[in-house]
Amino acid sequence: MATETQASPSQYDKDNPFPATISENKLLSGEGSKKETRHFVVELGGSGLSYACGDSLGIYPTNNPEQVQELLNSQDWTGGESVQLPKDDSPIPIKIALMSRLAIGDQSKKFLQSLLERAADSPAKSEAEALLAPEKREELKSYLEERHLIDYMLAFPDVRWEPQELIGELKRLTPRLYSIASSPTRHPVCTHLTVAIVRYETLGRQREGVCTTFMTDRVGIGQPCVPVFIASSHFGLPEDGATEVIMVGPGTGIAPFRAFLQEREDKKCSGRNWLFFGDQHQKTDYLYREEFEAWQQSGHIANLSLAFSRDQAEKIYVQHRMLEKGKELWEWMDGGAHFYVCGDAKRMAADVDDALHQIAREHGGMDEEAAKSWVKQLRRDKRYQRDVY
Repeated sequence: MATETQASPSQYDKDNPFPATISENKLLSGEGSKKETRHFVVELGGSGLSYACGDSLGIYPTNNPEQVQELLNSQDWTGGESVQLPKDDSPIPIKIALMSRLAIGDQSKKFLQSLLERAADSPAKSEAEALLAPEKREELKSYLEERHLIDYMLAFPDVRWEPQELIGELKRLTPRLYSIASSPTRHPVCTHLTVAIVRYETLGRQREGVCTTFMTDRVGIGQPCVPVFIASSHFGLPEDGATEVIMVGPGTGIAPFRAFLQEREDKKCSGRNWLFFGDQHQKTDYLYREEFEAWQQSGHIANLSLAFSRDQAEKIYVQHRMLEKGKELWEWMDGGAHFYVCGDAKRMAADVDDALHQIAREHGGMDEEAAKSWVKQLRRDKRYQRDVY
């Protein structure tokens, strides 16, 4: 996703975020879905902030106060103990630091090592120390991913931290970036977001995504308590509205393409639009269905290719739909279309990239090396852009 703050005449930026309000928090996924996907409207009125299609909204969350209190209780702290954070001018209470400045979720190998240096001998210590061996790299990764800060406090009750000592071991709580799902041509003083809410269980404890549950559960509608900034992106529409665009955005990766489609409609761009969207089930996970079908009906979306992976025995993903339409997709690309991908970097983006190479070979008559060169040139020409995370 985008990582740099957009140049803006506003006084608000990454270092001085605007206290925005959420005016809408709507469940997008249907009853029975295994996912919780929500549509948020974040109001920017009075901030002076502006954005472009493809940009992201940065949000500084706060941690769950119940989790913070559990941490304080584990160390018998009142919460008023004073600590000094690096680069801060003045000391603040430890409770404030744990609420809004520090990450209290999964911890690093460095933290674990520091903890073990303080811990008395125990089965828990022996288990953890064994994972520090070089050959245990994958097991250590799983161990760290499964545990949050409170798990270490409970597993090693003999370790008593001084507040300032603990502060020195923890990572900063960083802002989360979300692709903006609206166009400034249609929504100049607010941003729409498409967000998958993270909730899961490890070690018998319920876990949650810090920012997604902050927005969903802990921010009231209309409360000016969501610190935000605009993050600019390399990811954007072609300047020429006559250019055709192909957009591949499964799941919440649909967000920027909803913005693209709004803007191209508002600007009356003549270039055709092709949208690939996928998720688990059409009945429960077809995000923005009414909007996309209306655009398809009007002709604004020339091609709408859908892939719902769990609606049949064999899983079907967006890359499969690409290959099925390979000949036509090649014709669009050969005619100068721009190709965009947004979403999961680990699997989807790589599979889509492989499909694009295969289409170049099968329908462009290229060998493997020529296909690689063609795709590289698309990237250099900014005709192939990715916003993956």
